[in-house]
Amino acid sequence: MKRLFIGLALASSWAFVSPTFIDRSFQHAQEQSLRMLSELKIAESKEASKLVSPRSLNAKGELERVAARDWTSGFFPGQLWYVYEYTGKPEWAEQARRYTSRLEGEKTNARTHDMGFKMYCSYGNGYRLTQDPAYKQILIESARTLSKRFKPAAGIIRSWDHHQEVWQCPVIIDNMMNLELLFAATRWTGDSSFYNIAVTHARTTMNNHFRPDFSSYHVVDYDTLTGQVRTRQTHQGYSHESAWARGQAWALYGYTLCYRETKDPAFLRQAEAIARFLLQHPRLPKDLVPYYDFDAPSIPNEPRDVSAATVMASALYELCTYAPKANYRAKADQILTNLSKTYLAPAKSSHGFLLLHSTGSKPHNSEVDVPLIYADYYWLEALLRAKRLNEKKSLF
Repeated sequence: MKRLFIGLALASSWAFVSPTFIDRSFQHAQEQSLRMLSELKIAESKEASKLVSPRSLNAKGELERVAARDWTSGFFPGQLWYVYEYTGKPEWAEQARRYTSRLEGEKTNARTHDMGFKMYCSYGNGYRLTQDPAYKQILIESARTLSKRFKPAAGIIRSWDHHQEVWQCPVIIDNMMNLELLFAATRWTGDSSFYNIAVTHARTTMNNHFRPDFSSYHVVDYDTLTGQVRTRQTHQGYSHESAWARGQAWALYGYTLCYRETKDPAFLRQAEAIARFLLQHPRLPKDLVPYYDFDAPSIPNEPRDVSAATVMASALYELCTYAPKANYRAKADQILTNLSKTYLAPAKSSHGFLLLHSTGSKPHNSEVDVPLIYADYYWLEALLRAKRLNEKKSLF
């Protein structure tokens, strides 16, 4: 099938994401989301299941759905909220509410650090767009639940509970993304404990997760009694000393949002240093869509990770508002344009996913070169941020 092309001609160093480009991108998102909703309706009519949200495609090319407890369960509701935000059509708000409501029970699930991914991407966007007070209360309870995982002696929020034979208290760089929920909870309640936990975690991570070149380790294991680092490793990257691409993107996004919430210049310096590592890396392809790991041994014959690219683009759009003299906006424009040119799912294909060629975990041979729902979520977020910048509006 001929690939849908909505990109624009690229100059060698600059691309402009125009209103027409954004509109066509959201037309594609609406068509594909309707396809996804139709397939989900059929699947749900055939079985009584606790699976609530799409995540990817399995090895047979079939739609893979997940339970509410899965860390990716909030992205499809968030995608629907973004489509509603762009279109203003109430039918999209109705679908967004429907899929968001399936996650309410997670507000008290203290066995996971992924409350931001699950609850802020779904209920958070819902509250931002509707001001529904019930959503606000669910988010505050979710933040209280996340706070229970804070380890004061180490100054971090514990990430995983699994593999206790390997790690005592693992913290993954992904956890930076869950701090946004805590910052919001302080705004809503006036309780500074949420803010203080978020800032402490960000500072501890800044001290312990990064190499001199500002690449990030994936997993840092702590002794919760002494606060000392036990090991620095990877779980989804090529090796313990390699730069796993999505981890670098999480770090960029995380420290950018920390600067937004605190105005601490140390966080802005960190975000810009991470951006330099990414954008100036000799193994970053010309189209700015990274391989799954910057140190993977068989580049250029390694899988790309479109999800890392969409997270990067969204973060760079925000970062450009704090450092306008840098070329961050132009780089984000290039990423979006190149994604639409080469990585967009053809219309009426891929069970309704928007983008192709993401990589979940190459070392585990899991979700390699497939659509991933969080790639789609951050693609739409980046497009909305580009739209606001075009209109000279604040991103938040």
